[in-house]
Amino acid sequence: MDWVSDFYSRTGRWWGPAEARIGERDHDRVALLHRHAGADPMTVLELGSGYGTTAAATAMAGHTVTAVEISERVGHAARLAAGLPTGSLTTIKSDFFTVRIEARFRAITYWNGFGVGSDADQRRLLARVATWLEPGGIALIDVFNPIVWASWHGRGEHKLPHGDYRYELRRLTTFDPVASTATDTWWQVDRPDERISQLLRCYGPAELALLLEGTGLRLTGIDDRGRDMLTEADEYTALLTHEPAGVASL
Repeated sequence: MDWVSDFYSRTGRWWGPAEARIGERDHDRVALLHRHAGADPMTVLELGSGYGTTAAATAMAGHTVTAVEISERVGHAARLAAGLPTGSLTTIKSDFFTVRIEARFRAITYWNGFGVGSDADQRRLLARVATWLEPGGIALIDVFNPIVWASWHGRGEHKLPHGDYRYELRRLTTFDPVASTATDTWWQVDRPDERISQLLRCYGPAELALLLEGTGLRLTGIDDRGRDMLTEADEYTALLTHEPAGVASL
């Protein structure tokens, strides 16, 4: 997973001026959190918080948020936190596997990022999530949907500069059906030899339930956000709670 910090730091430099602001997607995520965890003030741990826009929107909704991000995108979160009540948003620059967090949280979120690394890496992360989650709490984890990513195999994209998007970029998406992994490759048009890729392990709900075995968590439902899982939903939100003692995952 050596590529992770570089990929998100470099793409953050490309897109940060345009994307490091609270928008509709962030408010939609807060609404999703409230739908499944309630709207009363709570402690929230956000993993892979990126620019910190959703973490800030969650804090604005009255929650106390701890946000963890490995890349340089985390620098934007400090700016966003400056306008919030003291202590409502704490950011930590670290990776999920070494970060030390002693607290427990009513809700844990991981938006648009689960699937980085091997199956063993995912299990290790999920086991840590179980230790950070309060009894009765819930984790909302976005999971990449293999059906839609497979349909995107070979798809290219050309992004032209506009507004605060300052770079001309190209993108190529490929999908390995054996490993159920998408490769998402980007490069600047004027620097075609400096390509960067993210590798995204995709899991269907049944496969995710198997992955959870032994982690201390179980899959209690999914939220497709009103999108067709066969054609539209490139990711779905998995709803995870503590595994009751002596009960196997479904």
